[in-house]
Amino acid sequence: MGQAPFNILLYYKFVRIPDAEQFARDHLDYCKSLGVKGRIIVADEGINGTLSGTVEQTKRYMEEMRRNPLFADMVFKIDEADGHAFKKMFVRYKKELVTFRYEKPLDPNVKSGKRLSPKEFYEYLQRDDVIVLDGRNGYEYDIGHFRNAIRPDVDSFREFPEWIRKNMADYKDKPILTYCTGGIRCEKLTGFMLDEGFREVYQLDGGIVTYGKDEEVKGRLFDGKCYVFDERISVPINRTGENVVVGRCRHCGKPEDRYVNCANDRCHLQHICCEECEKEHDRYCSAECREADAVNIDTAS
Repeated sequence: MGQAPFNILLYYKFVRIPDAEQFARDHLDYCKSLGVKGRIIVADEGINGTLSGTVEQTKRYMEEMRRNPLFADMVFKIDEADGHAFKKMFVRYKKELVTFRYEKPLDPNVKSGKRLSPKEFYEYLQRDDVIVLDGRNGYEYDIGHFRNAIRPDVDSFREFPEWIRKNMADYKDKPILTYCTGGIRCEKLTGFMLDEGFREVYQLDGGIVTYGKDEEVKGRLFDGKCYVFDERISVPINRTGENVVVGRCRHCGKPEDRYVNCANDRCHLQHICCEECEKEHDRYCSAECREADAVNIDTAS
């Protein structure tokens, strides 16, 4: 089989960008002229992006970025695809690359957890003395995670500081393994944990996406699928044939690994749903959402 016609890029870099707001405006113009689609965040502290385009478009994008001394060594994670993974192109300036809102400045170039390669992370996972913390949101964990990882009861990354203070204080002397989708959230999360007095904190270098591509590890000990923030919604990670489905259908509870959006436009909740229940419940996440839509239709008529 030949190469797929499109690529999906995932990347980030913590680096000081002069006049980041102007850079974001110029970068949007460049991306539109190139024809790529995706979502890119630009902040004074760096860049965080995921985009799709043809093989030629993404090649040109990476070459152009690496011509800039700020991004010369930036690592791009590449997935093949049959088409675009996004509908539009957004480049936005924000105060933080990932919204954490910690009261003290966090610079991963100064302080962050020790990076572990996929092989090292796999070896640590098999130790009895480690605590494994998922650095993503709860709904991301629900569709796939490393075995024995702690599920954070958070809906957004900014909730982590309070959650960790309430739930992880007893583990400050334990080795802590953290992981997230592409690695960027753990850069901030591990720095915060070191600030909070955790003594031994590690992060999976390159995140789950890199772990799944490693030819030696092949995604071992990751069950389910990895949630991604594009049209694919989730991607497989474990390539050993030992993968198990960890998600559960919101309606019937049977094992499932697909997310759908609630049919109620006022809700649009992404929920795990099997094909049978999607048909039976008309893609609504609850009876309340179905009833609300029925009322709105009656009112409009």
